[in-house]
Amino acid sequence: MIAFFSGTPGPIEILVVLIVILLLFGAKRLPELSRSLGRSLSEFKKGKEEGKKELEDTLASKENTEKSEEK
Repeated sequence: MIAFFSGTPGPIEILVVLIVILLLFGAKRLPELSRSLGRSLSEFKKGKEEGKKELEDTLASKENTEKSEEK
């Protein structure tokens, strides 16, 4: 039983997880769950990119401020 949960998941473990998900949520709700998971993932990526851009803009403006203060 311990060997079942050690290391990276193999095809049997993935199949067991998929069967459990199917039993818990049913075939009708799986497409809805997949769509909502996809939307959540895309929103997360979008927020991550916006945060990265904002950080880069802030650092660039700080560098420009420091350069102008040196002159």
